[in-house]
Amino acid sequence: MASDPLVSAKGSGLWRYILIRFFLIFPTVIILVTVVFFLTRITGDPITAALGGRLPPDQLAERIHEAGYDRPVIVQYFEYMLGVFRGDFGTTITDNQAVSSILLQFGAATLELAIYALIVAFLVGIPFGLIAAKMRDRVPDAFLRIGAILLYATPVFFVAILYKLVFAAWLGWLPVAGRASTRVELQLQAIQNPTGIYLIDAFQIGPEAVGDVLMHAILPALTLGLLTAGVFLRLVRTNVIGTLGAQYVTSARSRGVGEYRLLTKHAYRPALIPIVTVIGLQIGLLLAGAVLTETSFEWKGIGFHLAQYILSRDFVAVQGIVIMIAVIIAVTNFIVDIVAVLIDPRVRY
Repeated sequence: MASDPLVSAKGSGLWRYILIRFFLIFPTVIILVTVVFFLTRITGDPITAALGGRLPPDQLAERIHEAGYDRPVIVQYFEYMLGVFRGDFGTTITDNQAVSSILLQFGAATLELAIYALIVAFLVGIPFGLIAAKMRDRVPDAFLRIGAILLYATPVFFVAILYKLVFAAWLGWLPVAGRASTRVELQLQAIQNPTGIYLIDAFQIGPEAVGDVLMHAILPALTLGLLTAGVFLRLVRTNVIGTLGAQYVTSARSRGVGEYRLLTKHAYRPALIPIVTVIGLQIGLLLAGAVLTETSFEWKGIGFHLAQYILSRDFVAVQGIVIMIAVIIAVTNFIVDIVAVLIDPRVRY
């Protein structure tokens, strides 16, 4: 049986789009690596930046020579690029660790926090976005829009301090910092083959450990998640209002379909499609917000250590972590683009 030429053309177009998007990751990452590399060299070599003033000049010069930072910058750049393609992001100056090992060791903590934050963002942003669309141009809608702006615009560190004062210091309901209590931390470190994601590892210990991990996660998740929830709320509101005015919704309304069913069955799902595309952009926002959130709550992930290395002026570590974050964002946007094509027939490829 002969295949439909339209279907074949559509399938080939999809694969062409996926391949193009995939290969665009490489120039994007190369440009980002290049920009980060030369920006970190503006202040001079990393050894002098991190250890200048703490070592005698002769020892400092010896360290610079050993690391190869006395060679031309362009030579250093090409050598670093070769290392990046091999998965070698360099070695930190302050504690002599491979940057790749830091990413592997603490990446799970940042991933766990990002998942918690996305859950909060969905649970808050989507329902309240629907309510705002339903109550368009009325008092609840006005309050929700103002709330969304405040959630997005309020600095993360200020929200973190406020939550710690209210819920930890004054009310004493939640822990003030950390990913788990000291006792549970020791138990988690003793288990075999840990994933690094405390919630998963805590199930090997018992319900008490799971509860402890979740209690420690509430404030960081709210701090980072509500930042993204404000974006989701406004996006859902705008798209639901637009969908409610579409021809097929008007036709359904004329047939006697109730407003609740129109909202939840006809307007809700199409309005969620743009959120998928926005998630890729929000990953960057989450990772940027994770630096301040992890620092505020001593959540020892990549963001926490990035802040510590910045304070130590360890530009080798900063350079490697920033590049890895850029790679994560590029790959995430690629995945989101593919998902958007698959679920939204309006996307052209």
